Amino acid sequence: MNWNAIAAIYRFELSRTFRTIAQSIISPVLSTSLYFIVFGAAIGSRIDQVEGVSYGAFIVPGLIMLTVLTQSVTNAAFGIYMPKFLGSIYELLSAPVNFIEVVIGYVGAAATKALMIGLIILVTSTIFVDLTIQHPVWMLGFLVLTCINFALLGFIIGIWANTFEQLQLVPMLIITPLAFLGGTFYSISMLPELWQKVTLFNPVVYLVSGFRWAFFGQADVAVGWSLLAVLAFTCACLGAIWWIFRTGWKIRT
Repeated sequence: MNWNAIAAIYRFELSRTFRTIAQSIISPVLSTSLYFIVFGAAIGSRIDQVEGVSYGAFIVPGLIMLTVLTQSVTNAAFGIYMPKFLGSIYELLSAPVNFIEVVIGYVGAAATKALMIGLIILVTSTIFVDLTIQHPVWMLGFLVLTCINFALLGFIIGIWANTFEQLQLVPMLIITPLAFLGGTFYSISMLPELWQKVTLFNPVVYLVSGFRWAFFGQADVAVGWSLLAVLAFTCACLGAIWWIFRTGWKIRT
């Protein structure tokens, strides 16, 4: 394993974050704070509790997941797309590094950025609501796994995209709607019975449910199913990336 190559890619990607700190970190944190104000204060004043938890606290795990999902996908997609766009990806492919090292470098950096933002939002949320975490280790585990999984998905999107418009298409039209419909602001038990069954086909439901369980000890879906869904998603993304580098799809053409 070429750890020097991994470290070089990782440092390069992280340095871009600190060069654009207002856009990379401050902007998503401020946007999430607005959600706390609108949903936690305005709507929360009309909704007493959800499953025994104050509404302001109930939406914290969902809002963190919403931001982490979009940031992981966007950062990883942009990180690998730019070398394709500039043509420098051929230098990367001809360097003495294998695809595992490339993936670890880019995905690791994107996941780290999203994790940083998620933790900042978690700390920020304590300004607005009283928050306790029943299972902090599980909470951190779900957060890290989500960052890695969706950074892997973003890496695939970055390779697939041919234009900046395509780069933004999947996060905007698929990831964000799935996050909003995945129980970010509500419990799926509040839906009619038919829609409760339909929403179980949304993979984000399992992530939000598992993450919320780590906070409050209750979930819409059994934690075991959430973990199984996370592992299945990880395997699917890793399999797709292996196939991409094996065939050279969208890389060498």
